[in-house]
Amino acid sequence: MKVDQKGHTTIIKDTQNNVEAFVGKLMNEYHVFQSQNLILDVSHNITLANADLVHFKDLAKTHAKAKKSMIIVTDVVDFDKVPTYLNVVPSVLEAHDMIEMDEIERDLGF
Repeated sequence: MKVDQKGHTTIIKDTQNNVEAFVGKLMNEYHVFQSQNLILDVSHNITLANADLVHFKDLAKTHAKAKKSMIIVTDVVDFDKVPTYLNVVPSVLEAHDMIEMDEIERDLGF
């Protein structure tokens, strides 16, 4: 797991290509990241499937309650079948853009 912090956003890259272990580590260390917007980069995991995204469910709901954004970066899933409780984009640049839009919506009270 590689962590890079930029302003109000933390980018966490999965280096082991194991989604379940990655989410487990995130949940164990969540107190460190809870006040930050998160970009979870699993783009190097070419075996990732839509079924693997279910592991992010509890983390996504917890982070949404904290009024922060959590974006997953991968381009190997079927975006039409991504659960509605998750935000999944194909690039880190798009993840940053999505966080900026979320921040604007929160500032406007949506």
